[in-house]
Amino acid sequence: MKNFVVAACSKFVFKRSYVIAFSLLVIFASQFVFASGGGGEMAQGHGVSITLLWIAVVLIAAKIGSLVEQFGQPSVLGEILMGVILGNLVLVGVDVFEPIKHDGILAFLSELGVIILLFQIGLESNIQEMRKVGVRALLVAIVGVVAPFILGAFVVGPWLLPGLDTVAYLFLGAALTPTSVGITARVFKDLGKLRTKEAQIVLGAAVLDDVFALIILAVVSAIVTVGAVSVGMVSWIVAKAILFLVGSIVIGHLLAPTLGKVFSKIHTGVGMKFTLAVSFCLIFAYIAGFIGLAPIIGAFAAGLILDPVHFRYFKAPKMVHDVNKLMKNESDDLKQKMEKVIEPHSHRHIEYLIEPLAYFLVPIFFILTGMSVALETLFNTEIILVALAISATAIVGKYVAGFVAGKVKQNIVGMGMVPRGEVVLIFAATGKGLGVLSDDLFSVIVVMVIITTLIAPPILARQLKK
Repeated sequence: MKNFVVAACSKFVFKRSYVIAFSLLVIFASQFVFASGGGGEMAQGHGVSITLLWIAVVLIAAKIGSLVEQFGQPSVLGEILMGVILGNLVLVGVDVFEPIKHDGILAFLSELGVIILLFQIGLESNIQEMRKVGVRALLVAIVGVVAPFILGAFVVGPWLLPGLDTVAYLFLGAALTPTSVGITARVFKDLGKLRTKEAQIVLGAAVLDDVFALIILAVVSAIVTVGAVSVGMVSWIVAKAILFLVGSIVIGHLLAPTLGKVFSKIHTGVGMKFTLAVSFCLIFAYIAGFIGLAPIIGAFAAGLILDPVHFRYFKAPKMVHDVNKLMKNESDDLKQKMEKVIEPHSHRHIEYLIEPLAYFLVPIFFILTGMSVALETLFNTEIILVALAISATAIVGKYVAGFVAGKVKQNIVGMGMVPRGEVVLIFAATGKGLGVLSDDLFSVIVVMVIITTLIAPPILARQLKK
C-alpha cells in the first residue's frame, strides 16, 4: 500500500511539474512579447534581440520535453512533441510562438544542428567495427532498406495517397528506410545486452541502413532538383554518392593525420582540437553540397573519418592527465586497471567536445521540426488512417529484415530495426524544404516516427528480458 501511495504521488508531482513548467514558459514569452508591443512589431524593432529570446524558449521547451525520459522514452520524442505543442497553440488562440516558424536565424541554426547531428552519428560509428559485424548485418541492412522503400514508394504510398507526384512517393519510401541507431542502442545498453549477437547485428545493420538511406536521400533530392528521372541520371547520382563516401574516407584517412600533426604544432590544446574537428565537418558538408549531394552526407563522412589516432599529437583530456599523474607511483596492476577505465574517455574525447555544441543546436532542429506539424491536418479521419497504415508499413518493412539474420533470435533483430528517429525527420524536413512533401504527408511521416519510437522500445525490452 505504501509503495502504491508513493508511486501515485510521484506521478502526480511529475504531471504537476510538467504543467507548471510549460505554463511558466508560455506566460513568460507572452508577457515579454505583449510588453514589447506585439510579436510582429517587436520582431521589426528589435531584430536579433527577439531571436535571442526565441532561442532560449526553444531550448527550455526541449528540456521540458525531456521529461518523457521518465516514461522510458528517448528525449528526441519529447522534443518533437514539445515542438508540435508550441506550433499548434494557435489553434486555441495562443499565437505568441508563431514568429519562431519564420525566424531566419533559427532556421539556419536548425540546419546547422542537423549537420552536427550527422557528424556525431559518424563519430560514434566505427568502420572497423562495421566490418566485423559480417555478412548477416549487411543482409539485414539491405532488406531493411529495400523492403520499406518499395512498400512506401510503389505500393502503400500510391494506394493510400493517389494523385501525388512520383518524387513525393519516393520521399515517402526514403523516409521509411533509416533505423534509429541511438534508440536501439539505448535499449540494448540499458538491459546489458550490447554484447549479444543480436545486438551486434542490429547495431551494425542500423549504421549501414543510415549509409544506404543517405544515398537514397541524395538520389531523390537530386531528382527533385534536376526535375527528371532517368536510369543514367540515377546511376550517376548513386555512383557519385558512393564515390564521395569512399573517396572522402580514403582521402580523409590520408590527410587527417597530417593535418592533425600540422595544427598541433600551432597549439596542442582542446580549443585547437575542437576547431579542427568542427572545421573538418563543415568543409566536408560544403563539398557534399557543392557536388550536388546533401550536406549531411558530408558531415556523416567526416565523422566516419576522424579517429582518436588522428589527434594523438594533441594534449590528452585533463581528467586523463590528472589520473595518470595520480597513478604514477602506484602498482602496475592498479595502473592497468585504471588505464582500462580512462581509455574510453581519451578515445572519445572528440565526441565529448562536440556534445555541448550538439546540446545547443540539435534540439532547435527537433523543436522546429515538431512545429512544422500542422495538427489540423490530423483532424481529418482519412489522414489519421493513412498515418496508421504508413506506420504499420514502416514496422513490417523493418521487421522482415530479421528473417535473414541467420541462427539468432530473429524477432529481436527484426524489432530492433523498427525504431525511427532523427534521420527520418531530416528526410522529412528536406522533402518539405524542397516543396515535395505537403503538410499532410509531412505530418503523416512525423506521426510514423512517433509511433515507431513509442512502440518498438518496450516490445524489444520485453523480448530481451525473455
